[in-house]
Amino acid sequence: MLLLSVPRTADGMQWTQPLIQGGWMAWTFPVALFFYGIGTILVVFSVLAIRFPEVPRRGVLGMETTRGDRLFLTLLGSAFINLTWLYFFGAPLTGALIICLFYAAMVFRWV
Repeated sequence: MLLLSVPRTADGMQWTQPLIQGGWMAWTFPVALFFYGIGTILVVFSVLAIRFPEVPRRGVLGMETTRGDRLFLTLLGSAFINLTWLYFFGAPLTGALIICLFYAAMVFRWV
């Protein structure tokens, strides 16, 4: 597994070192963890759609949305929130994560 192969040195783990040396993409541990997280969310939402079928609902924007639509809006909006945070404040994205969590809660509640 890619996540189990985090490069280690005498000092400890090198989180930002490439997992696949000479690979075509910089598969670092945080990048792999991000894609595993997105994959897990998609699997959970697929199981929810099968187990608890949903009727589209009309939210505050006036358009009908399903869980998948709201997930897409959340991921897209979170990307823009993180890019805006990087532009104005820089590297530590802790504040952007908190804003994204509030944004996700609002989207799933009212959209």
